Amino acid sequence: MVEISHNEAAPGTVVITLGGKLMLGPEGDRIVTLVEELLRQGKLTIIFDLAGVGGIDSTGIGRFISSFNKISAAGGQMRMAGATGHVLQAFRVSLLDKVFRFYPSVQEAM
Repeated sequence: MVEISHNEAAPGTVVITLGGKLMLGPEGDRIVTLVEELLRQGKLTIIFDLAGVGGIDSTGIGRFISSFNKISAAGGQMRMAGATGHVLQAFRVSLLDKVFRFYPSVQEAM
């Protein structure tokens, strides 16, 4: 089960906080839907707080690729914060740590 919440941390900047496991399944689709909604509202800097994510699979990673493409197409920025251990390793193995910008914390991603 994925927990998703978000708040506007600064004008035009939203932090999406994720918790649980980002795996195959419909609940993760909310990530991409939320990103589309935020972009329509003119929020162009989206920070994903991954500190509470305990696991991720290729479907979970795919949702970030989809989000990244939408954010980039809108002229925005996607930043990843707080990823550690297995979750960070999953992005490294797929070489996405070279595409997405990773930060140790949300504060540093701001």
